[in-house]
Amino acid sequence: MITVSYTTFSFYLRREYTAQRQLGTMPSPDIARTVVGIIGNVISAFLFLSPVPTFMEIWKKGSVEQFSPIPYLATLLNCMVWTLYGLPMVHPNSILVVTINGSGCIIEIIYITIFLIYSDRSKRLKVALWLFLELIFISILTLITLTLVHSLNKRSAIAGITCILFNIMMYASPLSVMKLVIKTKSVEYMPFCISLASFGNGVAWTTYALIRFDPFITIPNALGTLFSVAQLILYATYYKSTKRQIAARKAGGEVDLSQVAVRSGGGQGSKPTY
Repeated sequence: MITVSYTTFSFYLRREYTAQRQLGTMPSPDIARTVVGIIGNVISAFLFLSPVPTFMEIWKKGSVEQFSPIPYLATLLNCMVWTLYGLPMVHPNSILVVTINGSGCIIEIIYITIFLIYSDRSKRLKVALWLFLELIFISILTLITLTLVHSLNKRSAIAGITCILFNIMMYASPLSVMKLVIKTKSVEYMPFCISLASFGNGVAWTTYALIRFDPFITIPNALGTLFSVAQLILYATYYKSTKRQIAARKAGGEVDLSQVAVRSGGGQGSKPTY
């Protein structure tokens, strides 16, 4: 079964590029699309690698503590669905979608493996169960798409609609962060670099999808771009108030320390409370 799948994939991949070789050159729109797709791959890779400091912290402490596995499980499922969508036998001329989402799958599996190693037994079982369910889901979706559906348009529609649905579900995360920013009037927990990279990522993949129009890539990435713009606007709006809050906290800490020093100098051996 694996040999057949690999052979079929190789056949479609060769057929996809044979026409370009016969022409001797790629049409200029395809060159532009490829360049934009490579840029999108680089930015997406940066976003996939952004949690590395979190997992370095988990590794050093030997515990996941209160970190949630949900973002990594959700991203893994999203990447698996997009990898299916980009396969030549599902949606031709989308090899750059496969490269970045296939890489994303590997990265997220590494994250989840680390999470499993450093979790307690209860959390480990929950993560393993969710991972098992995700693998069952993607296996069934792949089986249906590649064996029961024989039209490329129908295959693209099934995988593409599934991708859009999962992307919309993943927008709950930036929405919750934006709600927190508005409530606290602070962008302390919404890193500027991630918001800017998300904006660049959305623009790159929306452009990629518009050059050779692909509604299934255009819709979620256009929405993602809008959310990123909203985050950048919030950052500009609450940047100064965030600085004031941080400065006030630091000033408050200095006052507390001076008060503790005065008490200590007066011979009171009391322990300060925090």
